[in-house]
Amino acid sequence: MTLVEITPETFDVALDIVYATDRNFTGRPVYARPACYLHGDAAEALRRAVGLARRIGLGIRIFDAFRPREAQQALWAHTPDPEFLADPRRGSPHSRGVAVDLTLLDGDGKPVPMGTAFDAFTPLSHHGCTEIDAEAQRNRFVLLGLMTAAGWDFYRNEWWHYQLFEAGSYPLRGDDDLPEPMM
Repeated sequence: MTLVEITPETFDVALDIVYATDRNFTGRPVYARPACYLHGDAAEALRRAVGLARRIGLGIRIFDAFRPREAQQALWAHTPDPEFLADPRRGSPHSRGVAVDLTLLDGDGKPVPMGTAFDAFTPLSHHGCTEIDAEAQRNRFVLLGLMTAAGWDFYRNEWWHYQLFEAGSYPLRGDDDLPEPMM
């Protein structure tokens, strides 16, 4: 199955593709072009999550989705930390098009407090962390509930990361699998 482009118009989401900017842990753009793609199965699960969020007055902002193998290699070369990044030799769910990094937005389109920034490589980013304030804990649980109800699995070390169950059964993909390169 081809990758589906996720746009604000087609999925009612906000995009902030952080790896196309210098506002990521590498301090420089990893992607030459900001784009958001998911495998069709993941795109449908995202559509369900967006619908559930809208019913309670929330929105979704996506930081990253499909990540070409080449980008995963660049991130790993910069920070080879298996607690927060998949070793590219094993493959990342992002490089399979079945993972998404996201947060919730309030009714005014502003991010709700989550206790840490996206890609904060610290134990404070773990699901269930009680060392963040109660509002951020509630927001993480709301996100977890929405995403789980929509068919997503979570990664325990990153409140922002969700992937399809059995993500490893999907093929790895690279920049050459896109209609227009990101790298």
